[in-house]
Amino acid sequence: MSTYYFVIVSAGDAPLYEATFGVPRPEHKHMHQFVVHAALDLVDDALFLTNACYLKTVDKHGDWNVSAYVTPSGVRLMLLHEARSEDAVRAFFTDCHELYAKTLANPFYQPAAPILSQAFDAKVAALAKRYLL
Repeated sequence: MSTYYFVIVSAGDAPLYEATFGVPRPEHKHMHQFVVHAALDLVDDALFLTNACYLKTVDKHGDWNVSAYVTPSGVRLMLLHEARSEDAVRAFFTDCHELYAKTLANPFYQPAAPILSQAFDAKVAALAKRYLL
């Protein structure tokens, strides 16, 4: 089973949410963060080439691919994964974007604040199980 690292990054490059799915390997956690952070510049470059929210694979590092989805407000959803179906990754991002939009609609959530909700975490984990695992 593969490991997946998912992160939501604000327009100001601050991580709002992060999760690891599959078989986590603690020794790779910092490497996952590094690879995704390095791909943020490539996401910004890819935005000039397309109007689409889903940017597909924007970077590769060894066996890992980094896929990205950018919301209209500039928030980036990033997924580090091994080779995976583009349709499954797109569906995962679309549903996660919907969850994020619902979180923004919550009057108790401060925009650009870390997402600490256990309900949000459980729903993202369920989406990962449905589409990725």
